[in-house]
Amino acid sequence: MAPGYECDTRFIAAHHQPAVLIDLALSRGSDSHQLLRGSGLFYEDVTSGQARISPRQLLTLIGTAQRLLDAEDSSFLFGQRLLPGHYGEVSHALAHAGTLLHALEQLQHFRALLSPLLTPRLLLDDKQAHLYWTDSCGAHEQQQFLTEASLTAVVAMSRRLSGERLPWRFHVAYPQPRHVEQYWVHLGEQLVFGSQMTMMSLPREYLHKPWPNASATAGQVAHQASLTQLHGLGWSGSFIDQLYDYLYANIREPLNLERIAQAFGTSPASLKRKLHKHGTGFQDQLDQVRKHVALYLYQMKGYSNEEVASYLCFNDTTNFRRSFKRWTGLAPSRLRQLFTR
Repeated sequence: MAPGYECDTRFIAAHHQPAVLIDLALSRGSDSHQLLRGSGLFYEDVTSGQARISPRQLLTLIGTAQRLLDAEDSSFLFGQRLLPGHYGEVSHALAHAGTLLHALEQLQHFRALLSPLLTPRLLLDDKQAHLYWTDSCGAHEQQQFLTEASLTAVVAMSRRLSGERLPWRFHVAYPQPRHVEQYWVHLGEQLVFGSQMTMMSLPREYLHKPWPNASATAGQVAHQASLTQLHGLGWSGSFIDQLYDYLYANIREPLNLERIAQAFGTSPASLKRKLHKHGTGFQDQLDQVRKHVALYLYQMKGYSNEEVASYLCFNDTTNFRRSFKRWTGLAPSRLRQLFTR
C-alpha cells in the first residue's frame, strides 16, 4: 500500500488554497509579515508560484489568519473563494462538471488537490445524497474554521455552477456557535448543531440536473491532466484517509493495531508514532469508523441493536450499547434522525 501524505508532507502549492486565505487577510488590512510568521513562508515564496507547503504549515497559517482577522465571517468568506478555485487543471475539471454528481465525484477523487485538510465523502441512499467530512491530517483547533469553509465552498460552487440555490440541509458536529447568523447567511437555515457528524444533504434528483455552462471536452482534457498530476504525487489522499478507508472496508473483521500495521507494511510502534504525530490514536480512528457505520446501519438500513452489534463484531449487545454511548454520548434509543429519508 503506497503511503498517503502526512501532516508534514510539502505538496500544497502555496499559490493555491494558501494564497486564497492570504489575499482575504490582506484585503482586510492584515500585514503579510505578521500573517506568515511561523508558517515557514515568505510572501515572495507565494508569488513565485514554486513553493510547496505541508498541511501543518497551512494549519499554522489558518490559525494566524483567524487571530489577525478576528471576524466571525472569515471562514465563510474563505470558503466562498475555494471552489472551483484557481488551481490549474483540477479547477478546470471541476468548473466543467456537467452535473452536481460529477462535481462531487471530482471533489472526492481529487481531494488531495482541492481539499487537502478535510476529506469529502459522498454517500447515497434511495432518496438523498449526503456529503460528509473527515479530518485528513489533524486539524484540531482549526477544525471548526475548516468545517465552515468547506460547507460554504460546496454551497457556493453548486450555486455558481448550477445557476440556482440548492436546498442543502446541514448537520454539524459541534454545538451552535455564537455567530449562528453567519451560517444562516452563507448556508441557509436548515441546520442541526450538536449532531453526530458533519454532513450536508439534499434530494438525489439534484445530482443529475444538467449544469448550463459545462464543456464536456474541456472537462475531459482537464480531468486527464489532473489524473497525471495526482499520479505524479503518488497518492490520492492522506495517511489518515487511507486508514479510514481500510477500517471501513474491513469493519466486519477483527481489527487491532498489529493487523493494521501489517496491512500498512510497518511495525505497530511505528504506526502508533505516526498516529500520535497527527494527534490521534488507533482506537480513536477505529471508534470513528464504527460510529459512522453504526449510524448508517441504524438510520439508513433500519437495523436493530442486535443486528448492528453483530455487524460490528460485538459479542453482546450490552457491550455494544456501552461502546455506542462512548462514541456518541447517547444510547441508541435516543439517537436523533441524521439521515432524513
